[in-house]
Amino acid sequence: MLTTDKPIASQILDLVRTEGLEEGAHLPAQWLADRLRVSRSPINEALGLLEDKGILQRQPNRGYFLAKGAEKLARAEAGVLDLGEGDDLAAIYFRIAEDRLRGELPDTFTEALLKRRYELTPAQLQGLLSRMAHEGWVQKKPGYGWEFSPMLTTPESLLQSYRLRLALEPMALMEPGYRIDPQVLARCRAAEIHLLEGGIETDTPDQIHDRGVRFHEALVEGSGNPFFIDAIRRVNRVRRLLSYRSMQDRQRYKQHCRQHLKILDLLEQGRNEEASGMLREHLQSTLRNLAKIRNVLKP
Repeated sequence: MLTTDKPIASQILDLVRTEGLEEGAHLPAQWLADRLRVSRSPINEALGLLEDKGILQRQPNRGYFLAKGAEKLARAEAGVLDLGEGDDLAAIYFRIAEDRLRGELPDTFTEALLKRRYELTPAQLQGLLSRMAHEGWVQKKPGYGWEFSPMLTTPESLLQSYRLRLALEPMALMEPGYRIDPQVLARCRAAEIHLLEGGIETDTPDQIHDRGVRFHEALVEGSGNPFFIDAIRRVNRVRRLLSYRSMQDRQRYKQHCRQHLKILDLLEQGRNEEASGMLREHLQSTLRNLAKIRNVLKP
């Protein structure tokens, strides 16, 4: 057993190194919970974080696996990705996001500009760039420098992303052979109950966004259709910035959670057509709510 005050995500990486696990190794949540002597809830949160960092890959109805690329794992173990991500670094991350949405950062930029403007250490700089690149809102330019993605920096672009999801997600639930693992259903249900029991008010924007993303991606992954899955993952990566800003109005999340729970109940009962209709209604409701808060989304 590993006993430490380090974040769970870092403990998982320590265990990976201790066990000598190779790339592609399966990391069952229950095995990790048993080894680290914690409940599965923080394990699942940490696995989601490691997936966001590009260290793990999630396979539909199978779980998490070590991603290819030993360099990423080595950098994470060295702390470069800052898995503990304290309040200070998280605050800088949101400052960069907000400055970009306000148009205060240029379309292209250098690492020196970010380092100087936000007074970053080299490790913090690389950790932030790695995170932003994985989330899809910055990318390395050929040769030198970085550039911001042109997508999802206006209220209309966020609404467009929801219209795309409205066209795809309900249909994913109608795919032949659709199946969602009971453990995935239970994990999704636990996340919604957590939010209703106070998480809506206390969770960070990161946590709320990621819980919503994992819910919708889990539903689409049950289709087994790689085209649906890839499309939804891509749009989720690049809508993060405006999603953060929309969280200034959190009361609407109570309705979201209740709708999510109803969809899960219908899927568990095998009533996919009704679940598909409920999911369509849920996304349409979100679209209407976002349209009402356009002023919040504007720079």
